[in-house]
Amino acid sequence: MSERQPASAPFRAACITLCSGRDPARNIEAASDLVRDAVADGAQIVFTPENTLVMEAGGRQIFEVTRPEDETPAVSQLAALAQDLGIWLSVGSLAIKVAADKVANRSFLMGPDGRIHARYDKIHMFDVELPNGETYEESRNYRPGGEAVVADTPFGRLGLTICYDLRFPHLYRALAKAGATYLTVPSAFTQVTGKAHWHVLLRARAIETGCFVFAAAQSGTHENGRKTFGHSLIVGPWGDVLADGGTQTGMVTADIDPARVSEARGRIPALQHDRDFGLPDA
Repeated sequence: MSERQPASAPFRAACITLCSGRDPARNIEAASDLVRDAVADGAQIVFTPENTLVMEAGGRQIFEVTRPEDETPAVSQLAALAQDLGIWLSVGSLAIKVAADKVANRSFLMGPDGRIHARYDKIHMFDVELPNGETYEESRNYRPGGEAVVADTPFGRLGLTICYDLRFPHLYRALAKAGATYLTVPSAFTQVTGKAHWHVLLRARAIETGCFVFAAAQSGTHENGRKTFGHSLIVGPWGDVLADGGTQTGMVTADIDPARVSEARGRIPALQHDRDFGLPDA
C-alpha cells in the first residue's frame, strides 16, 4: 500500500476490538498484534478503538500515565508499525497530555510512509449520570477539540470522529460535505448505551451521509471496572452492516467498494438538498 491507488479501487479494511487496561505498553502490544493479524488477512487500512493507549477512570491516575505527544512512545511505535506493514493505520485515540491538568483524546492517521497524516481531538465530552449509577465526566480531565478533520488517503477522504461525537449528526454531515466518503467512530461505548443505541446510530450516520463507517470498539470489563459494549462495526453507505466483531477481542475485516458511495448518494441525494430555515424561539 505504499503506492497511491485510484479511489475507485476496492480495498480491504479491518476494525480491531480491544479490552484496554491501565498499562500503556501492554495495550499497545495487544493492539499491534491484532493489527498484524488484520494485515495477514489482507487489510490495507486498519482502525483501532478509542482509548487504545490506556483505559483509566480519570482523576490523578490519567495524568500519571500520560505524556505530551512527543514523549508518548506509542505514537512513534504505531507510526513505525504502519510503515513496516505498508498500511494506513487509523489509531482511534491515544490520551495525550496537553496541560498540567488536561488531556486530549486524540486520533491519529498514520501512513505507510511512517508519517502522521492527520490528528483529531475529540470535540464532544461525555458528561452524564446513567440510571445504573455509572457517572462519566470527561470534561473534568479532557480538553475538547475545536476543529473537524478530513484527511486524504489513497482510498478517498476520511472524516475523523470519536465515540460521543456519534450523537451529533451535524458533525458527520459537515465531514461528508467536506468530501469525506469514509467516517471513523472509534469508541468505548458503555454496555447500557451500546445495547440501546450503538448499531442504530452508526447505521443512521452512514445512511445520512452516504459514507462507509468504521467503528472500532472497546469490549469487556476493564481493569478500572468499566464495562464496554464491543461490536466493532463496518457499515456500508446504504446502512448495511458489513462486519460485526461481537464482544470478543480480535479483528473483523470487510471488502470495501468505494463505488457504493456514489451509488447510495445517487439514490438519496440528501447532501444536495439542505435549505436554510429560521429557528423557533427557545
